[in-house]
Amino acid sequence: MFDLSSVDLLDAFTRELTMCRVRPGEHVVVLSEPASRGDYVAAAFGAAKACGAHVISATVPGGSPAPIPSTHTGAGPGLTSVLTDTAAQDLLKSADLVVDLTQEGFIHAPVQQEILRAGTRIVFVCDAPDVLIRNLPQDGDKDRCLQAADLLKRSADMRVTSRAGTDLRVRLEGSRPEFQCGYADDPGRWDHWPSTMVLCWPEISNGRIVLAEGDILLPFKEYVREPVTLEVRDGHIEDVTGGAEAKLLTTFFEDADDQWARSLSHMGWGLMRSADWFATALYGKGDLMGMDARAFAGNFLWSTGPHPVLGRESYAHLDIAMRGCTVSVDGTETVTDGVLADR
Repeated sequence: MFDLSSVDLLDAFTRELTMCRVRPGEHVVVLSEPASRGDYVAAAFGAAKACGAHVISATVPGGSPAPIPSTHTGAGPGLTSVLTDTAAQDLLKSADLVVDLTQEGFIHAPVQQEILRAGTRIVFVCDAPDVLIRNLPQDGDKDRCLQAADLLKRSADMRVTSRAGTDLRVRLEGSRPEFQCGYADDPGRWDHWPSTMVLCWPEISNGRIVLAEGDILLPFKEYVREPVTLEVRDGHIEDVTGGAEAKLLTTFFEDADDQWARSLSHMGWGLMRSADWFATALYGKGDLMGMDARAFAGNFLWSTGPHPVLGRESYAHLDIAMRGCTVSVDGTETVTDGVLADR
């Protein structure tokens, strides 16, 4: 959207890598594919050097084994060139930090867990330059995320309601609460710049989700124009009714030919106060992954498809971001009518 210079990008990446605690003498790998932004590769490389790190820029061939196009969904298994190349995997495992500039990342891939278990930190970067800069992580973001995740860990139930008609009850036992704070500063940690959110992976949820006008469907990057009602039983979407977007979702579920397409996956709420809900409307679809919507402060974000806690692999991954919801955890409102309780 805005004309940013290479200096602006270098400064932003240097600030990001500083938040990732890159120290002199560490080893940083900048991972890219041919379709990655060259200016990001240069900025990440220069930032690692500015932090005093040893740095390697590794460009691997593009291409995913996913049966359907999954770019910018977070559902794909990652690049075939890394999944099938132990030398590439060994390089990533030997790094202290990997700056992942590929278009899909390895968010749900088992190989990423292997790399993280080696102690490597990974930060995934995939959004427009001014989105990255506007949403640079701030001091205190991680503490707010940890507090929200701790609340989920010690609680039994979450309830999500809205004036549009949503009333969803979620069992939190065994839901493995997690968070994203926008930077990877601990060994073995993956994170996503930009992002500030809390999420969990429940097995059981029941009730009704009503998408209101202006809610956002990802990865379609479309705003809901007519209300959509989804009936949920035991974590599975039993019925979808409404207007054009209801038809879109129903067709997606059917065409996915995936047994988990209608099953709920992660859910939680956004904490990123700098996020812009309207960013999705202001950029080309290929320019954004959509983290403004996913991490928007006070949203309710829920998804379908893959579920690592239950060992469920799926490429039928939707993220749906909703505004105007009230989120209560064991009776404590963390979000009230779409506004963070601590705001």
